Amino acid sequence: MTGGGSGAADAPSGRPGPGAPPRVTAAERAALVSDLIALCAIDSPSRSERAVADRVGAELRACGLEVAEDASATATGSDCGNLLARIPGPAGAPTVLLCAHLDTVPATAPIEPELVEGRISNRNDGILGADNKAAVAVLLAVARRYGAGGAPVGVELLLTTCEEIALLGAKELGHELRADYGYVLDHATPIGELVVAAPSYYRIEAHMHGAAAHAGIRPEDGRNAVAAMARAVAAMELGRLDERTTANVGTIAGGTAANVVAERCSATFEARSLDEDRAGAVVTAIVDALTEAASDLGCDVETSVEQLFRAYSLPRSAPAVRAAAAALEALGIEPRPIATGGGSDANVLVGRGIPVVNVANGTERNHEPDESVTVDALATAYEVVLGILARADDRG
Repeated sequence: MTGGGSGAADAPSGRPGPGAPPRVTAAERAALVSDLIALCAIDSPSRSERAVADRVGAELRACGLEVAEDASATATGSDCGNLLARIPGPAGAPTVLLCAHLDTVPATAPIEPELVEGRISNRNDGILGADNKAAVAVLLAVARRYGAGGAPVGVELLLTTCEEIALLGAKELGHELRADYGYVLDHATPIGELVVAAPSYYRIEAHMHGAAAHAGIRPEDGRNAVAAMARAVAAMELGRLDERTTANVGTIAGGTAANVVAERCSATFEARSLDEDRAGAVVTAIVDALTEAASDLGCDVETSVEQLFRAYSLPRSAPAVRAAAAALEALGIEPRPIATGGGSDANVLVGRGIPVVNVANGTERNHEPDESVTVDALATAYEVVLGILARADDRG
């Protein structure tokens, strides 16, 4: 974790004096831990977020907020929609969006959160779900601090579904957002990193069709789809293509038996780049390699290309970046603006016209059996958000 522990003041301060960052109170620190443990104990894989959404919605309403649920479930296949709550700010102040997602990757073991020596993890060998419920706990803490009396700026709290399946909930978002800029708390690295650029991501599916024949008696009568797919893959440039671009073959399956010339073979590929045009060029090269190999070996190929999210980049002078950097610096944490190879709801929200920074939340080893988050990291992530809100009205 980057940055120290959090002070335990007796009362919250929404508008600190110059150079005094707002700090977590002892009661808030305890509530953050309690909320995270309770949230993680609710299993909520993508498309099954209803139980955790109901818990979060009830907590937000207890803070005096109205909670709206959109109709995105019809399109996403989830059992609930995206949630939105608003906290008013002073007249003329900007509005800041805070976003977290309710879903997790599928759990491979029962989730029994435990707190041991300042670290929250799953007692069993499986994910904790801190990705992204650590961020959900932070949003609840913001609601409790500011829900009754208003925040330093207007705040929109957005809880999305189906983020782990290609940002599907955000893509189907039915809420009209008012934010001037915002933050997604979905970067599972030490606190201090600010994702200001993320890639375009394309998924390519290919189905190669040949002709079956007995491999030992009349192989010349067959057209081997596996061989054609192998030739195509061998002709592709894969891995890290440059500092901004990657390509990968993820799965290959085909054939029926060792003594049969393979009639079918399917594969999935991906292309990512921080440069949209470069990503498109890589997709074209993959499709061309598939087409040429199929032609060379007398096979047919069907390809489908889907863009799952589009690249974005924010300048360091953007208000969203400046406010986050100032909040980190006030806590003695060095801001580290970075580009990432992964996507988040920020990709979708930027596409909707809202400049959004993905902020590191301190979660460790997300999606892995030993996923965890320290109490200090959880409290510091909350303090970063408080600092952002305290500085968000400075448009100098």
